[in-house]
Formats: sequence, structure tokens, C-alpha cells
Amino acid sequence: MTTEITTTDHGVLAADTTGVLRLPQQILFGAGSLASVPLLVRPHGRRALVCTDATMAGSPGFATLYAALGAAGIEVSVFADGVPELPLSVIDDAVRHAQAARPDVIIGFGGGSSMDLAKITALLLHHPGPLDVYYGENLVPGPIGPVVAIPTTAGTGSEVTPVAVVSDPARAFKVGVSSPHLVPTYAVVDPELTHGCPATVSAHSGADALAHALESLTAGRRTPSWQQQLPVFVGANRLGRTLALEAVSAIGSSLRRVVVEPGDGDARTSMAHASLCAAMSFGSAGTHLGHALQYSIGAATHTSHGLGVGLLLPYVLEVCRATCADDLLVVADVLGVPAAGAPDERITSTIDEVQSIVDDIGIPRTLRDIGVDHADLPAFASQTSGFARLLQNAPLVADEALLLRVLEAAWAGDRSGLRSGSMTR
Repeated sequence: MTTEITTTDHGVLAADTTGVLRLPQQILFGAGSLASVPLLVRPHGRRALVCTDATMAGSPGFATLYAALGAAGIEVSVFADGVPELPLSVIDDAVRHAQAARPDVIIGFGGGSSMDLAKITALLLHHPGPLDVYYGENLVPGPIGPVVAIPTTAGTGSEVTPVAVVSDPARAFKVGVSSPHLVPTYAVVDPELTHGCPATVSAHSGADALAHALESLTAGRRTPSWQQQLPVFVGANRLGRTLALEAVSAIGSSLRRVVVEPGDGDARTSMAHASLCAAMSFGSAGTHLGHALQYSIGAATHTSHGLGVGLLLPYVLEVCRATCADDLLVVADVLGVPAAGAPDERITSTIDEVQSIVDDIGIPRTLRDIGVDHADLPAFASQTSGFARLLQNAPLVADEALLLRVLEAAWAGDRSGLRSGSMTR
């Protein structure tokens, strides 16, 4: 069973007595911060490899980065064959490119896949493969060398997290390498780089950031065993909680704006800040039910990660509400949900507001809307029940029966059946 939790006047839960954060050596945030990259690279050497994709390699931001590195006397090699879902074949090509270029620093420039490619390339330069020996948690044996991560979207947060996700043709679903050694050395978050994002990319990446914040906030709470190696994801904790709430607040005020008005610079800056805060939180706290379920759903429907976790988020919050009532009341505060009425009514209004946010940015409301057949739901629940790393991080017992309840609700578009019958840990 969970520990009884009470809320203080400052919105910090009394049970949050421990905390874990694993972050880059430096995080540089703000318009124009891209100009800092040569100063970060120079202490490590004079050769840099940039991992990116073809679209970003043709962007004005990339041209600025390339010119600044060259002007600082840094020899730049570019691997621009990155693609979404990061297949092993691309990783192999990037590693061969890196072995020839012999970089002192590897730079990831782009979305989550480009930054993950930089992490994995650095890993395989410093530790022998094959990559699958590092699948899972805490299997990377040591540091991977300097990595600079530069996001051009506001959502994945890979610039500060200890995880890289890849597609292995031998596996039915995407797999992750999770280790504190994968946290980049430097994160440079320049909101101006996100200004060219299409509305759909902004919506899906923003939904991902919202899911990161709310799932890390509502993850299970555990007492760390300080004399043993900690898991990569330690559950909700005091340090991550502050960052998650900051992210929720910023997303609530800016995600709709950034989708409707892509040129709104203030909204872009707010979302870049929100994505960063959410990632700093979930990089240690972890995510849970929505991310676990999306693996199966995304593989079957070929829909984006952000769309999937955004669609599932209100249903995940609903099934967790009995366990996470105090968390959701604090979320109500930061989202500006009126305090009138009973606490349970206010929690319903809070989840309604999350539903409204994802509705307004164009995320489908039901699994039917993205082509899921009702007959496939039991198979999804069975598949998801094998994703122990994420399910163990949930705030309640996430067995196959509970997973099927969430899927049924998300297929029908009706949260009401999720409000009872949950077992807390």
C-alpha cells in the first residue's frame, strides 16, 4: 500500500522526503544560446561530429552552428542520415562515420532521435558492442565521452535524460538503453531553434512533454536503498516534483498558443522551458502507464509517440486518481482550476482540463480514432504487461486486467469506468 500523503501549504507532499536528479554538467537555456556551443566543445578538442537528419542539416540554425564551430577552429564532420525511430542500420552507419572522423565531441542536433543517435554513437565509440548488450537498465559500464545535445523541438527532453530509444528488427517493439552515463555532458536549449516546427510536430511533442510531467509527478513513491545502485527511474520524488509542476504550469499557458500561433515567440520559449523541466523530472522519476501502453499502440497504428501518450494521458490520470488525489489537487492549482466544490469534483475538473488541452491541439480522443480495432485490445494489454520497467513505476498495481480497463476506456472515450477498483501499491 502507498504511504498516506498530505499536502503542505507550499504544495509539496509531506511524503516527498527524498530526491534524485541526474543532469548534464551544464544546461544553457535561452534565445541565442546556440552561440555557446564552440565554447563548450573547445576544452575537449578540435574535432566535432554532428548527428542530425537531412531536414535539420538544411536549416538556418544548423548553418549558424556549423559556421560558429568553424570560426572557432573546430573541424566539423556531419552525419545527416538520422531518421525517426532510430533503426540499428543508421546507428551502424553513424558509428562507422564516427570511427573515421575520430571526434573529440559528439553533438546531437534535432529532435529526440538525433540526440539519441549522438548518445548511442558516443556509447559505441567508447564501449564495444553489439548494442543489445546494453539494452535495459544500468548496463553501460562507464562514461561515454562528451556529448552536446541541442533540441530543435519542445517535447522529447532527450537533451537531459539518461535514455536512448532504438528500433531493433529482432524486437517487436522499440527498446531502450537506460543509464546515467547517457546523460549528455551539455544541453543547449535555444527556443529560437523551435520556431520552424510545423503545428503537428509542436502538438505531438508538447503532448509528450505534458505526459512526461504528469506521469513523473504521479509515479510510484519508493524509499531509495542508498547503499545499492539505484534504478534509473526512482519514482516520484521531491526534487523532480518541483520541476514537473513548473512544466505543467508552463504547458497549460502556452501549448495551445504555440500550435495555433506558431510564430508566438513567448509561447515557443515557454514550451522549450516546459519540455526541459519535464525531462529533468522524468529523467530520474520515470514515466509509467501511458508510455508503456503507447509502445504496443504505436507499433500497431504507426502513430507518433507524442500522439499516443497524449491520447492516453486523461485515462491514465483517471485510473490513478484514487492513488494520486493530492498530486492532482496540486496540479489543479498550477492549471488554475477553480477551488470551489469538493476535492473529488476538483480532481475531475483537473483531468477535464488536461483532456481539453490535448483536444485543443488536435490529439484524437479515442483509440478508435487512430484505427484501433476493439478486438485487438486484449493483445495490447498482454503485450504491455511485459514492459515491467515502466509498469513497476506506476502508483498502483498495473496488471493485465487494469491495462485492459484503461484500453477499453480509451477506445470508448469514456473515463467514468476507471474511477474505482484500483489497487494501490
